[in-house]
Amino acid sequence: MALSLWLGFLVAAILIAVSPGPGAAASMSAGLRYGYGATLRVIFGLQSALIIQLAIVAVGLGALLTASTLAFDIVKFIGAAYLIWLGVQKWRSAPQEIDENSSLAAPEGLFMEGLLVNLTNPKAIIFMSALMPQFIDPSHPQWPQFLIIGLTMCGVDTVVMSGYALLASRLRRWLHDPKALKAQNRFFGGIFVGAGAMLAVSGRS
Repeated sequence: MALSLWLGFLVAAILIAVSPGPGAAASMSAGLRYGYGATLRVIFGLQSALIIQLAIVAVGLGALLTASTLAFDIVKFIGAAYLIWLGVQKWRSAPQEIDENSSLAAPEGLFMEGLLVNLTNPKAIIFMSALMPQFIDPSHPQWPQFLIIGLTMCGVDTVVMSGYALLASRLRRWLHDPKALKAQNRFFGGIFVGAGAMLAVSGRS
């Protein structure tokens, strides 16, 4: 991959990563509640999903979601249902006081949460299917180029999600009031429910 082509993709990857979405909400929610160390599980889950989605595009299965309305809708509604369920769980979570010098015991499912948040979004696969060919040089072997793209995308997204998580973790010192804790639960719960609802009614574009 030519340097100019890679730099163009790097800019695109940064713009994609910094755009707020369910991944950013998941990183901030975990960072605020459990601290940055535990949030790495969410971030690794998000990156694992990106790798799986990139592999799907690389082997051509992304074209199935692009061409098949039924396949797209099945994945879309599964993803929407998961985001709404996640939002309801966060909304209903009982307030637990946060000590800024320690983390709450993080649940075991943080990695899976991050994985499913990204993996159940079919629009990401369609977006990759449209974006990737613009940065692939057909005159050179494609798999090394997909590897470079994957490493770049995951590297950028890890840095950006870490930034969101670290920013949220700095707010922990103010979360000692049960009312503030309840508001935090409902804020992120509302974001996930809203994201799920938007995904459910969205089209391919």
